[in-house]
Amino acid sequence: MIVKPEIVLVGGGGHCHSVLDVIEQENMFIIKGIIDNNLPINHNILDYKIIGADKDIPHLAKDQVYFLITVGQIKSYSVRLKLAKLLEKHECKIASVISPRAYVSRHARIGEGTVVMHNAFVNANAQIGKHCIINTNAGIEHDSIIGNFCHVSTGSIVNGDCTVGDGCFLGSHSTISNGMKIIENSVIGAGKFFK
Repeated sequence: MIVKPEIVLVGGGGHCHSVLDVIEQENMFIIKGIIDNNLPINHNILDYKIIGADKDIPHLAKDQVYFLITVGQIKSYSVRLKLAKLLEKHECKIASVISPRAYVSRHARIGEGTVVMHNAFVNANAQIGKHCIINTNAGIEHDSIIGNFCHVSTGSIVNGDCTVGDGCFLGSHSTISNGMKIIENSVIGAGKFFK
């Protein structure tokens, strides 16, 4: 019998709701609970409990659980970066989660802490950095590089041979034309076409 590892989600907001569904569908982890600084212990989120706050990370790390940052990222990734540094400080194991309804080429690379949501696709030789959100229906085409702490929003398309720097936010249904380079910390608005 294969024993699935436990996972703790860091952040109990709306993005957490979506990630919970992906983890349930992927069926690779047992969800131990959620930690959040603003919600009370035992508060219920989609049938899972708040089990602590950020201060409890060192204790939970001793249990050899995996962690995944589930704080969302609208424009700024500063909160996600702070949490990643906290997890790194305590030598936590970091999960990556890929929806079984997504397509990720076996020739693509996905960094730790990244979540690939339902119906997203990551094509051959694409590279996705650490702690990224590849959101529902987003597409990363061949040979593109997505830096760390990027959020490729719902329905966004990054065409082939693009480079997206660290900390970028690509708004819903934005399109990055092939071969483009997006500098770090850029914000591409919803529906925008970058060429």
